[in-house]
Amino acid sequence: MGNYDLPEGKNAIGLKWVFKTKFAADGSILKHKARLVAKGYAQQYGIDFEETFSPVARFETVRLILALAAQLQWMVYQFDVKSTFLNGELHEEVYVAQPEGFEKGNETKVYILRKALYGLKQAPRAWYSKIDGYLQKNGYTRSENEPTLYVKKEGKSDFIIICLYVDDIIYTSSSSSLLNKFKSQMMHEFEMSDMGLLHYFLGLEVSQVEDGVFLSQRKYANDLLNKFGMSNCKPAATPMNLNEKLQLQDGAEMADAKLFKSLVGGLIYLTNTRPNIAFSVGVISRFMQEPSKIHFGAAKRILRYVAGTMEYGIWYTKVVNFRLCGFTDSDWAGSLDDEKKASRLMFSPLIRGDHLELKEASNVALSTSEASTCRLLSRRLVRLFG
Repeated sequence: MGNYDLPEGKNAIGLKWVFKTKFAADGSILKHKARLVAKGYAQQYGIDFEETFSPVARFETVRLILALAAQLQWMVYQFDVKSTFLNGELHEEVYVAQPEGFEKGNETKVYILRKALYGLKQAPRAWYSKIDGYLQKNGYTRSENEPTLYVKKEGKSDFIIICLYVDDIIYTSSSSSLLNKFKSQMMHEFEMSDMGLLHYFLGLEVSQVEDGVFLSQRKYANDLLNKFGMSNCKPAATPMNLNEKLQLQDGAEMADAKLFKSLVGGLIYLTNTRPNIAFSVGVISRFMQEPSKIHFGAAKRILRYVAGTMEYGIWYTKVVNFRLCGFTDSDWAGSLDDEKKASRLMFSPLIRGDHLELKEASNVALSTSEASTCRLLSRRLVRLFG
């Protein structure tokens, strides 16, 4: 960073301090952080930034990695990159104002950034470009279908799998040599925190035991219950009332749309480890624009069901017949408003006979071609692993 007079036609972006508390899976405080960030909202396209897109791992990919690790009886480990975005190198000419009180007598001077700051629109992309280039330079092959997934093979059967989600990196391997080499390379290039075995990732609680891997979101569900004042609610036996058909115009009093959207959004995130509420959440998601109190009640019922099933999650274990299977179904004109059908697509990488052991993904497929595309993507990811 250098000290300059602002060139004509350039934009000086302001800076500010941001303070944050980071929590562990059990809610305890891990650390307090202070960070100097750029006021990215003041950036101008074509002057301060151009491309901003940066990929992140899909939850389906994360679950697939954990399912494979359980099948192969590998352990999954985690890194946390410190000050992630500060590693990204800027290709644009970006100027920032001095932090308040930093250099008296030179308040009009500005700095030109060589590396990214948190808050810059292109900071995530700059970081991804940095780590992507580093991994590929060191022989890690990036997936064509999942740009945050990398594999490196050694010999005939050993390989390592790496998955990125901004500053969180998870990895697993059949070889201690590959694990140690990757760890050494990353520690040498970036300032990292070695988190050891994966326990908590993006709100997912991961329990790795001898006979499998269990995924849940107990803390997240508790936070959701507290947020909506339902921590002491009476649990519901089922997520939906099967005798109640919801529709847009039900004549009921309107509910707070912002609050409804917040609840539905929280429930959608919860489906990452609770596929058993996916259909119910999909139904109430149809009423985001003009929710009534009946719709709000239906959403709260799902949360009451969650309150009574906090121990539920996804269990991955080793099975004899390991293969990728897909299942689809629809309710045929189930919507009372437009007679559209709701299709459901589910993949399971682990099947024993005709009994469903583990659920890889649960999402909405609008056509058979979309279902085929989802299946093809999953197969390609599995083939990448060898």
